[in-house]
Amino acid sequence: MDLNSPLFDRIRIKPKAAEDAKPTDAPGCEHPGCTGQGLYRAPKGRGQEGKYWRFCMDHVRAYNASYNYFKDMPEEAVAAYQKDSIIGHRPTWSMGANGDARQRAAKGARAGFARDWAYHDPFDVLRDNGVGQTQRAPEPPKKRYSGPVRQAFDVLGLEEGADAATIKAAYKALVKRFHPDAHGGDRSYEERLRDIIRAHDTLKAAGLC
Repeated sequence: MDLNSPLFDRIRIKPKAAEDAKPTDAPGCEHPGCTGQGLYRAPKGRGQEGKYWRFCMDHVRAYNASYNYFKDMPEEAVAAYQKDSIIGHRPTWSMGANGDARQRAAKGARAGFARDWAYHDPFDVLRDNGVGQTQRAPEPPKKRYSGPVRQAFDVLGLEEGADAATIKAAYKALVKRFHPDAHGGDRSYEERLRDIIRAHDTLKAAGLC
């Protein structure tokens, strides 16, 4: 390579000062009296979320060192803010308390059946299987009686568990019906009458009348 070639004389190098003088798109520092570039953002504070100051490095450090989002904020408000921050300040609703659920529940009530919660069941598949219906209290277990007591109820023509007034009324009616005096002294009903009296005595001994 010939270093004395006239081609080398045509090469020009841009002065470094010219590069330093190149205009930049960076905004200026917004700190009063600062002529630096505002390359760093700093939040403007509570009530101006999403808005930022533009500072140079020195002034953004000073600003961040003294920044306090909760300045002049009551303690109760600070506590509420911290509680809401757990869920990202998103709104929440109680289970089944939103408007759409209430409307569906009301619609179901107007249709003539009760629902324990709101759900969409256009073909009534769940309702046909008892889902959402108000559950009735279970019936108390039936009292079980001994053999002689059940037989006594049967002799008097009563259902098991009849109350004392019903037992007494049935007993009086049967005695009057099968007493020999009601049949002109015919004693053919005496055995039947003895069974009725014995049945009444059995129920009385059991404390049912």
